[in-house]
Amino acid sequence: MSKKVLVVLAEGFEEVEALTPVDFLLRAGAEVTLAGLGAKTVSGSHKISVNCNCTLEETPASGWDAIVLPGGMPGSSNLAASSAVSERILNTFNAGKLVCAICAAPAVVLAPLGILKDRKAVCYPGMDEHAPEVRFYSSKVLTDGNVITARGAGCAAEFAFEIISALFGREKADSVAFKVVY
Repeated sequence: MSKKVLVVLAEGFEEVEALTPVDFLLRAGAEVTLAGLGAKTVSGSHKISVNCNCTLEETPASGWDAIVLPGGMPGSSNLAASSAVSERILNTFNAGKLVCAICAAPAVVLAPLGILKDRKAVCYPGMDEHAPEVRFYSSKVLTDGNVITARGAGCAAEFAFEIISALFGREKADSVAFKVVY
């Protein structure tokens, strides 16, 4: 069965953290919707422009099996400032589906929504000061219930495999890892 994954890009997103999960999720057979916040073409923090499938505003507010939030600055701040992003995150979380954030996004986007309360999570070193109420750990990727967090661009592959494992099982994640010679 196909799994629907929403990946939201805001101006200033971290390219590796966005595109590695997108590529690996597609290889796993997920139905990935790459949605730009406010525009169909979005520039990353390293000035790489990405053409999305649609704008976030054109996507349904619920019905996703997972939502993926890349970090980067000011991308994470731009995600956090959007009520449309918050609505999709909370709908996904409250439905018991996966909420996945990497780098600055756990601290800047998820923590203010209360999603990390009483959960184990990780974020980019130093970003924890944006969410002093959350205890962040130092592993590369951490799953706690339906929340998957990762530390940064260097963890993007592990982050993607963790999402694939949660959606399709460890065997599928291992298969994709093998095919990309990870």
